[in-house]
Amino acid sequence: MITGTTKRFWVVLLTSLGFLIRNRELRKWFWIPFLVIGIGFVIPQNMIIPVQGATTSNWDDNSFWAYPWGTSITHKGIDIFADRGTPVIAATKGIVVYTHEGGKGGKSVMVLGPKWRFHYYAHLDAIETFPLAPVKAGSLLGTVGDTGNAKGKPPHLHYAITTPFPYVSLKDDKAVQGWKKMFYLDPDTWLR
Repeated sequence: MITGTTKRFWVVLLTSLGFLIRNRELRKWFWIPFLVIGIGFVIPQNMIIPVQGATTSNWDDNSFWAYPWGTSITHKGIDIFADRGTPVIAATKGIVVYTHEGGKGGKSVMVLGPKWRFHYYAHLDAIETFPLAPVKAGSLLGTVGDTGNAKGKPPHLHYAITTPFPYVSLKDDKAVQGWKKMFYLDPDTWLR
């Protein structure tokens, strides 16, 4: 299974295109979704570490795609360790797609950023944003915690980057669940 966000993205895109094709009056606007997608890819992605005051020494650069990793099988992000209550900030500009409480991620936030990349912030102690909120790099999203399946572990932010457009070159036939790597980008690569 690829990410639920990726599935929802494709459902909305294909449904929109289908609606434009079926409606004769709107057919002339068929190119608009392609223009929007193109613009999304050219917006620059300038990233910062999403935990205030953190440095690259606050996470293990080998934790991305670590195996075995509980019920997730592989670890599809990095864990940035910090004290409980440390501000979690947006790594890049974008729009908050959703906030959620529950499941493996506990209190979590998803931000759609440049290049059509979804930035996932999980195990938050508190959520300080709301759906459809525009954010810029450094905007407060929440605070570091241990919610979800991180309960009882040292407080940290689980940070992952996913994409609905597969990067086929990232497919890894040797890794466990390696085909999914097309949809997950290693945050360590982008934050250094």
